[in-house]
Amino acid sequence: MLVIDAQVHAYERNHKNRPWIDELVGPDEVTGESLVKEMASVGVDGAILVSPWTMYRYDASYAKSVYEKYPNKFRLVKPVDPDDPGVGETIQEWAKNKGAVAIRLMLAYEEQKKLSDHGLDVVMRTAARCKFPVNLLCWDNVEEAGRLAKQYPDTRLVIDHLGIKQPFKPPVPDNPFSKLQKVLELASHDNVVIKITGVCTLSRQAFPFCDIWDPLEEVFSRFSLERCMWGTDWTRAINFISYRESVDCFLNSSPLSLSEKAQLMGNTLDNIYGWSAHTS
Repeated sequence: MLVIDAQVHAYERNHKNRPWIDELVGPDEVTGESLVKEMASVGVDGAILVSPWTMYRYDASYAKSVYEKYPNKFRLVKPVDPDDPGVGETIQEWAKNKGAVAIRLMLAYEEQKKLSDHGLDVVMRTAARCKFPVNLLCWDNVEEAGRLAKQYPDTRLVIDHLGIKQPFKPPVPDNPFSKLQKVLELASHDNVVIKITGVCTLSRQAFPFCDIWDPLEEVFSRFSLERCMWGTDWTRAINFISYRESVDCFLNSSPLSLSEKAQLMGNTLDNIYGWSAHTS
């Protein structure tokens, strides 16, 4: 059974040669080496390494350096800026990188909610030509994900983090799944896939987080497991859970059958991002 984490982050300490733009919740540094050790300790075979927008915006150079050192452990996702006149060329150049499997749009933040229609059009059409899925961070902006899915049926869209705003530090909101119904409506679009990433941070219970399974069953039912991908959003989730708990909750403590676990924790990701096709 191939176990692939759909989202992790790596970054250097803040320094003048690669300064942070802002701070992301987590340790002072998360190197590729530390991620590989963490993954190996709990039976995770690999991960999608998403260059952290908070720290580096559209510069994915550190993620690329990690991939170059561990090409069999990671694949790469880079955020892109639809308001950049050269965004189409940026995506085409990104597609030439070994290990690059997708791009990402940050639609959840206020300054990203008024993007130009032309820029989004270029992103969607270029991604489709490059056979790149477009990851969407779109909490509180799920309607835009639905609009894009309808307008660009040939572009694969991947909804980050269940499409729900997840806390960066305790406490967990009283009703963390209150906006799930809007997310479930996206299942009507065949080109939409959803990432079950960071979902343990929405639990109001201790490990093994039993209260997440009723809402997740709704997600699995509407999307099917063939359009769901498990992941941890490590290390953003560090204030709530350990990496081992994020894995064991699904691998050892979930109500899913072995074949369902295999689909959710690796097979869907392989189909969507072409993990096996990029193996060195």
